[in-house]
Amino acid sequence: MAQLITLITDFGIEDTYAGVLKGVILSISPSCSIVDITHQISPQAVRAACFALSTSYAYFPKGTIHLAIVDPGVGGKRRPLLIETKDYFFIGPDNGVFTAILVNPGLKSVIEITNREYFLQEVSSTFHGRDIFAPAAAHLANGCLISRFGTPVSDYVLLDWPQPLVVKPGEAQGTIIHIDRFGNLVTNFSRDHIKQMTGNRAFRIECAGKIIAKIVPSYSYTQPGELCGVFGSSNYLEISVTNGSARDILYAQPGDCVKITAVDADNDVCR
Repeated sequence: MAQLITLITDFGIEDTYAGVLKGVILSISPSCSIVDITHQISPQAVRAACFALSTSYAYFPKGTIHLAIVDPGVGGKRRPLLIETKDYFFIGPDNGVFTAILVNPGLKSVIEITNREYFLQEVSSTFHGRDIFAPAAAHLANGCLISRFGTPVSDYVLLDWPQPLVVKPGEAQGTIIHIDRFGNLVTNFSRDHIKQMTGNRAFRIECAGKIIAKIVPSYSYTQPGELCGVFGSSNYLEISVTNGSARDILYAQPGDCVKITAVDADNDVCR
C-alpha cells in the first residue's frame, strides 16, 4: 500500500505553491498518494490551521503523514518539526500549529529536522514548505527512520488555546474559534462540556447581543434565515443560520465572546 501524505496550507490555489509541494514529494517518493485537506487557510492563520488539522487528521488511515504549513515565521528562528504519535506522523513549523497533537495522548517523539540530507539542495529563506517540509515528508514516506532526521526536543511551541470559563453554576463563557465558509460560528464549547455544565438541562446561547434559544439536531429543524445552535461534525457547538450566514447576521469574528446559560424550560435541546 502506497504511503499517504496530506496537505494543509495557506497557499491558496491561484499560485503555484501547492502544486510545487506535490511535485517535490512525488519526485522523491513517486509511489506515495497525496490528499489536499485544504489550501484555503487564511494567510498566517496558525490557529485556523491548528483547528483544521485537529478536526481532520484522525479520519485518515494509520501511518498517514500530515504536512501542515502555515508559517509566518519562515526564514526566522522557528524550528522545523517531525512528530510521531501512536498512529500518525506530522511535519511542519514549530509555531503552535500542532498544539492539538502535542497535548493529546499517544505522543511518541518530537524531532527537530536538522539533517540537510533530507532537504532540497538549495534552501530558500521564504519557501521551507518546498525545500524542507515536503522533502522530509517524502523521505519519511520512503521509509527513512525518524531518528535520522534530527534530534529530539521537548520545548516545542504550544498555542494558548481558549477554554470555556465557568462564570457561575449553569453559566459559562466561551469564544468563537473558527468560522467556516458557510458562515457557521464554531465555538469552543464541546458537547461534553455543555452537558457537564448544564446538567443535561436545556440551554440558551448569547452572542453579539443576540439570544439564541433554539438548539436543534440539524439545520433542517429551523426555517431559512433563523439563528440556531447545533452541534457540528467536529462535535463543537456552532451558531448557524439555515440557508444563511451567522457571521454576516451577527458581524462575528474569531475571538468574539459566546455565553451559555442553562435554563429550566424545554426548548428542543440537542443532547
